Order: sequence, then C-alpha cells, then structure tokens
Amino acid sequence: METIISYLDNMFKNMPKTSEMNKLKEELLANMEDKYHELKRNGKTENEAIGIVISEFGNIDELIEEFEIEQRDEVIEESFTFMSEEEIYDYLRMNKRFAKMIGLGTVLCILAPAILILFNQLMYGGVFKIGSEGFDTIAGLIPFFLFIAIAVGIFIYASMGMEKYKYIEHGVDFSNEIRTILLQKNEDFQPVYVKSLIAGVLLMIISPITLIIINFTVGTDTSSYGVFVLLCMVAFAVYIFIYYGVVRAGYRKLLGIGEYSKKEKEQNKVIAAVAAIIFPLATCIFLISGFVFDAWAINWLIFPIAGILFSMFSGAYNILKTDGK
Repeated sequence: METIISYLDNMFKNMPKTSEMNKLKEELLANMEDKYHELKRNGKTENEAIGIVISEFGNIDELIEEFEIEQRDEVIEESFTFMSEEEIYDYLRMNKRFAKMIGLGTVLCILAPAILILFNQLMYGGVFKIGSEGFDTIAGLIPFFLFIAIAVGIFIYASMGMEKYKYIEHGVDFSNEIRTILLQKNEDFQPVYVKSLIAGVLLMIISPITLIIINFTVGTDTSSYGVFVLLCMVAFAVYIFIYYGVVRAGYRKLLGIGEYSKKEKEQNKVIAAVAAIIFPLATCIFLISGFVFDAWAINWLIFPIAGILFSMFSGAYNILKTDGK
C-alpha cells in the first residue's frame, strides 16, 4: 500500500489545495484500498495488484470530471522541472556510476590507514626493510597519502558528473507512465536493499571477531595483521552500504518519497550536518590514537561507537521533530 499512497500523493501534489481536492483524494484512496485488498483476496500478487489499481485510477483529469470538481486557477506553491523518459534513465545510469565511485573513494580512505598499518607491521616485524628506520617510516606514508589523493580525486570527479542533476533535489515532474515504472522499480529494489543491509551489518559484526581470532592464533605481537583484516572487511561493508543506499536514494529522490519528501528534507539537513562532523572527527581520533599512542589493536572501536552515537542522535532528533509537529 505504501506504493499506492506515494503514487496518489504525487498525483495531487500540483493540484489546487482545496477542500474539494482533499475530499477527492480521501475518496480515491479509500476506493484504491478496497480494490487493492479485493485483488489480493482473488490471488493477485503484490505487484499485480498495485499495477491494476494504478492503471484503473491513474487519470486525474477524468476523475475530476467524474466527481464534477471545478479546477480553480490558483497559484501553485512549487514549480517542478519536467524530465523526459530519456533524462530519467540517463540520471539513473549516472546515479549508479556515482554510487560506485563514491563507494570506491570511501574504500580507499579506509584502506589508506590499513595499508600503512600493514606496512609498519611488515617493516618492524623484520619481514622486509627498504633502508634506514626513518626512511622506512616515510616510505610507509607514500601509499597512505596516495590512496587519500586518489579518493579525493574520485570524489571531485563523481560530484562534477552529478552536478547537472542538482535540480532534482528541489523536486521534478514527469508523466504518469514514468511514475508508475519508477514506483515499481523502487518497490522491486527494496528487497535487494534490505539484503545488502543485512550483508553489510554481518560483515561489521564479524570484523572484530576476526581480529580476536588472529590475536589468539598468531599472537598479540602481530595484532596489526588483525587490524588490517578488520579494516578491509569494514571497507567492503561500507561499500555495500554506500552503493545500494545511493541507488535506492536515486529512485526515492525522483519520486519525492521517504527521506526526500518535503517534510523530511529539513530533518535531513540537520542530520547530514552532524554526520559531516562526527565521522571525520572519528577518523582523526583513530589516526591520532594509532600514530601517537600506538593503539591500533583497540582504537578501531571508535567507528562502531561513532555509528551508534550518530544513530542515537538521528533517532532522537526525528522523534523530537515529529512530536513537535
């Protein structure tokens, strides 16, 4: 039913805000719900029932004539850019490319300290030695800064590629046929997104377990190997979160639903601002505690702690804003 409700909201978003329109919307939603449940009782699948309901109730002009509602010439509060079918599919293709690049850049940022930790462990463990101790330390920083530089370049290039679609954040409009297709794509992608979340969370949970196992089997003197494996697993989990999250956001941003609805946008600005502070701060603490205090064996805890604190803030903020409204 969420797909049908979202479709109905989009049908009426550019219509005059009158009592007649509100009444029509309520009656239409009731009829659509009745039809949906009837189709489900008759053995139709979820997707089949949604498709039939939308096709039968999808023409707003005919419904207005049927209910004999006069459309008044009122000023519409918001005007949306119209997107053609070709533009929408081009955006979805570019959004997937953007998701891959942002995911890759983030992975490189996580692997940069991981490579440095591995390099130091191999060097001080006597596995190999390039030159003097000072030279080896400097040499170990080369891949660190190289990975960071490549990641920054990827972020800039990816952002420039999506710059022309910035107007989508303010809302877009398109034909009812395209809207139906997008709603269906969003519905079909939801199970894939949930599975990706489960896989990412499992990797996050397993990653510290591998560190413990390596410490017990190999020894605490070589705990840096465990930290390296842990960060690699975290990097892969983060890539999963970013890629599937950005792809899902592409559908929802076009449709203006969920976190991209008008009501949610103000909340997202505050939450995004906090995220822009807390996660870079966590990375700084991780690097400082590692290089200054040599706490690589335990300082990885800053990332799950930061994630938990951010989730607590996000949930509390949404609850307070909802109660306030």
